[in-house]
Amino acid sequence: MADLKITMTRSLIAQKPKVKRVAISLGLKRPNKYVIRKDTPYIRGMIKKLPFMVKVEEV
Repeated sequence: MADLKITMTRSLIAQKPKVKRVAISLGLKRPNKYVIRKDTPYIRGMIKKLPFMVKVEEV
């Protein structure tokens, strides 16, 4: 499995609580910061909840 570089492009301010929880569980805390996670169905499902505020690249 490959790794995914997940970059947060928007702030968590004024987002719904569910969106905030998903972003924090991915490890995203501030805009323009990124985390590297394994490409699993669990992580892909979390990314699908935040398509408007994350950018995903394969590493």
